[in-house]
Amino acid sequence: MKSSVWIRNVRPLGAASVDVQVIDGTIAALAPHGSAPPASGDTVIDGEGALLLPGFVEGHTHLDKTTWGMPWYRNEVGPRLVDRIENERRWRAASGHDAARASRALALAFLRAGTTRLRTHVDIDTDAGLRHLDGVLATRDALKDVLDMQIVAFPQSGVTGRPGTPELLDAALAAGADVLGALDPAAIDGDPAASLDITFALATKHQKPIDIHLHEPGELGAFTFALLLDRVEAHGFGGRVVVSHAFCLGELAAPKRDALLERIARAGVALLTTAPASTPVPPLRAAQAAGVTLFGGNDGIRDAWTPYGSPDMLERAMLIAMRYDLRRDDDLATALACVTTEGARGCDFDRYGLAPGARADLVLVDAETVAHAITSRPARRLVMANGVVIAADFVR
Repeated sequence: MKSSVWIRNVRPLGAASVDVQVIDGTIAALAPHGSAPPASGDTVIDGEGALLLPGFVEGHTHLDKTTWGMPWYRNEVGPRLVDRIENERRWRAASGHDAARASRALALAFLRAGTTRLRTHVDIDTDAGLRHLDGVLATRDALKDVLDMQIVAFPQSGVTGRPGTPELLDAALAAGADVLGALDPAAIDGDPAASLDITFALATKHQKPIDIHLHEPGELGAFTFALLLDRVEAHGFGGRVVVSHAFCLGELAAPKRDALLERIARAGVALLTTAPASTPVPPLRAAQAAGVTLFGGNDGIRDAWTPYGSPDMLERAMLIAMRYDLRRDDDLATALACVTTEGARGCDFDRYGLAPGARADLVLVDAETVAHAITSRPARRLVMANGVVIAADFVR
C-alpha cells in the first residue's frame, strides 16, 4: 500500500476542519478532522487550524519580459502602446535580456507564493524569432513536475505589420507553445479581418486555443469583438478563446454591452482582467449575470512596461476586489475565485480544486476567512504543488 501525506486540521475556504490525504500528487480524500487516523509510515503535517486554499492560478503574465531579481529598470517610456513596444524592443536588444534566466526567477517566486498553474504570454517577433520562447520552454521543463505552465505564442508587434510573423507563430506552435496569441487586430494590425483570419487559420492548423490581447476602446473594440465572435462560431472554437483586457466592455452603453456579453457567453469565450486602476475594465457583475467566465492575472511584472505587479496572487485578488469595489465577505470570495477556480476554468487547467481526484495543489495561510486572507495577504504557511512541498527557498 502506498504511503500518504496527511495535512491535518485545516479549514477548506474557511469551512469545518478536515484532514487532507495526498497520494502520488493527488488529493485522495478530505475527511472530517480526526476521523481517519494516518497509517504507520504516513507523513503527517499539522495544519493547526489554518485556512486551506487551492493553489493559485495566474491567468495572464509575461515571464519572458520580467526583470525580477535583476537591477532596477529605469522607466522613461512614452504613454502610447507603440511607445512601449518599441522601447522594449530597443532595451532587449541593448541589454541582451535572457528570457530563460528572467522567466525562471519569476516562476520560482510564483511557486513559493502559492501559484501552481500559470499562463504566460511569450513574445514572438521578427527581431528575436523564437529566442524568448526557447528560454521560457527551458523554464517550463525545469519546473514541469510542480508548475503547470501554459505558454502563449504572442505577437507583441502584431500579426500582419511585420512580414514573417505568421511563419514564426506557426513555428512557435510546432515547437511547444500551447496557445496562440494575438494583439489588437484593428488598432495595431490595421486590418482586423485579415489579422483574425490568420490567427484562426493557424489555431485551426495546430488545434490550439486562442488568447487575444484586446486593448481597443469603445466602439472600435466592440467592432473587433464582433468579428472575433463571428470566427469563433464559424470555426467551432467555442470554449477555446480568451479575450484578455477587453477594455471596450467597460466603455459601452449598458444595452450594447449586455447584448455583447450575451453573445460572448453563447460562444463560450472567457474574459481576463488585470483590474488596472486607470483603464476601463469589463464589468464583473454583468459578466457573471450573463454567464461569462471572468478571471484574473497580473499582466507584466516589473519589466520595461511597468514597475508594478507581484507573484503573490492574493495581492492580485485584493486589487481585483478594490477595482470592482467588492467589500462584503461573499464578494471577496468572488475575487479569490478570479485567481483560483475561474482562472482554472478560463485557461482549461484540469484536475483543479479541493476535491478527491484533483492535483494536490494546496496553500495554507493563517487567516480566519477568505476575506481575511485577501485583505491581510499573510505569509504562506505551506505550499504544496502536485504533492511536492515548496519551501520558501525552493530552487530548481
